[in-house]
Amino acid sequence: MSQSFYGHGKLLITGEYLVLDGALALAIPTQKGQHLTVVESEKSGIKWTGIKESGEEWFSFQLDYEQFETSSNSKSENPEERLIQILIAAQKLNPKFLADRPNIAVTTRLEFNQKWGLGSSSTLIYMLAQWADVNPYELLEATFGGSGYDIACAGNDAPILYQRNLNLPKTLQTTFYPSFSDELFFVYLNKKRNSRDAIANYRKQSPKALEEAIKKVSGITQTLLTCDDLFSFKALIQAHERVISSVINQATVKQRLFNDYPGAIKSLGAWGGDFILATGNTANQEYFKNKGYETILSFEEMIYKG
Repeated sequence: MSQSFYGHGKLLITGEYLVLDGALALAIPTQKGQHLTVVESEKSGIKWTGIKESGEEWFSFQLDYEQFETSSNSKSENPEERLIQILIAAQKLNPKFLADRPNIAVTTRLEFNQKWGLGSSSTLIYMLAQWADVNPYELLEATFGGSGYDIACAGNDAPILYQRNLNLPKTLQTTFYPSFSDELFFVYLNKKRNSRDAIANYRKQSPKALEEAIKKVSGITQTLLTCDDLFSFKALIQAHERVISSVINQATVKQRLFNDYPGAIKSLGAWGGDFILATGNTANQEYFKNKGYETILSFEEMIYKG
C-alpha cells in the first residue's frame, strides 16, 4: 500500500480579513507546495516524519493509537498533540478513517521554507482530507478555522476568485498573469506580527462600515483581473491598502517600513511579517536588499502556472 497527495501553497492577493465576511478575493496557488506519502510499516502505530525544504528532518513522531483516546480537546501548541487532534477531527468526519489501526509511515515534504507563511498548515489539512476522504473545508473548520481560501489554493492549479456565501465556499478559476508581471515581485519580511489586535479592531467595525469595505474590495478584485497597465494596477492596490488600513486601524506596510519606496506595496494575507507584493524593476529590488530583505521572488518564480 502506498498513497501520495499534494497541495499547493497559497497567496491572498486581495480581500484579506474581509474575505471572512463575504468579500470577493483573488488568491493564487504558489509554484511550491507540500507532499504527503503513506506507506505500510512494520512498526505499530503511525510513524510521522516532516521534511523541510532543505531536506533536513523537521520533526518525527511515533504515534500510538491509544494516544487518540487520551488526547485533550483544547487546541495544543505541541506539534505532536496538534497532529493527533487533526487526525481525530478527520476520524469524526469519516469514522472509517484509520478505523482498523493500520501500521503506517507517513512523510510530509515541504517545497518552500516553513517560515514563509505559504501554507504548511493549509496544505497539510487539504492532503489529510484527501487521504481521509472528507471535506477539506469541514476539516479546516474543525481544526484551524479561517476563510478557506488557502484550502481552495491547495487544490487548484490556476488563480481563483474565492468568496464565502453564507459560510459556504465558492471558488471560480480565473486568469491572472498581467502583461507587466515582470514589474511585480514578492519580498519576504521575516517579521511575523501578532494579528490579534488587527482582528480585534476589525471586529469592532459597524455592519455598515464592513458592508462598504466589502463592496469596495470586491470591486477592486474584479477590476484587478482586467487591469492591463501598471499605473492603474498600482492605484488599485494602494486603494485596497487604504480600505484595509481603515478597517483594522493599522498603518500600511509602506507607511511603517518603506515610506520612501517609489513603487506601490501591498500586504498579502493577514497583515504581518510574511510576503509583500511590490511593483518595480530589478533595480528597485536593491532598495529592499539594502534594508536587509534578502528573500525576493519574481512573479514568475512564485506563481504556479500549470
